[in-house]
This record gives sequence, C-alpha cells and structure tokens, in this order.
Amino acid sequence: MKKPSHNVSAAAKQRAKRFSVRHAAASKFVKRGLRSYFEYRDLGIERATRGKVVTHVIRARPGTAPHGEWHWHDCDVQFVYVLKGWVKVEYEGVGKVLMKAGSCFYQPPRIRHREFAHSKNLEMIEVVSPANFKTYSAEPLT
Repeated sequence: MKKPSHNVSAAAKQRAKRFSVRHAAASKFVKRGLRSYFEYRDLGIERATRGKVVTHVIRARPGTAPHGEWHWHDCDVQFVYVLKGWVKVEYEGVGKVLMKAGSCFYQPPRIRHREFAHSKNLEMIEVVSPANFKTYSAEPLT
C-alpha cells in the first residue's frame, strides 16, 4: 500500500473534513424518530453528505408494536437491510412481504406502504436520500 504524501492538496483537505466514522460503543439509540415503536442510531452520514443522505440503524423498541398506518415518503432513494429478526410490510401493488435477517429491500419513491408486524429483536439499516425527506399519511387500501 502506498503511503500518503505529506503534500496534501486543498481538495483532499476538504474531503477529509467530511470524513465520518461512528463506533457503536460511542453511539446511542434515541427514541425520537419517524416511528414511535422504533429507536434510531444515527450513523453520521447526513452531516458528512451535507444532507444528501441519512443512514441509521433502526431497532424495535421493547414493549411496542407497529401501528400499521399507511404512508409514503417523498424521497429519491430508500432502502433497508435487515440485520436481525424480521419485519412484515405491505406495499401498494405488491402485497405483503416478509423480510428477515439478510434481506435488503428497495422502496421506490412515493410507494404507499405500511409495516404491520416485526420481531422483538428487529434491527435494520436504512439509507434515504435526501436526508430531510417528508412522510405523508395515506388512506388505507381497499
């Protein structure tokens, strides 16, 4: 591996300012976030990308259950990777889908969906762009 030069360019210095690392031991899950039945641990990507992307670990809050409310997100990209447990989600035009540890799912922009069940040990990584996306309630499917 080549050693870095001591003559670092201005562009490299700017990139280095946006470098981000978050260690699990130093990060906390918080109870505030999009859904009250989840806890979220920020991975620092929103700040590093200047709001282009948000990435966090989501886990089920003990003693809580999903509301099953239909909604959609006004975003460009959203995908989730299930680390532990399982989650059941229903999508408009797709139907009910079971995702379990190792599943990665992409939700197209503005697709109506609802989570209606998950395991107590559920943990997922979610990536969304832009970071400051909006979520809207949707009428139940008939």
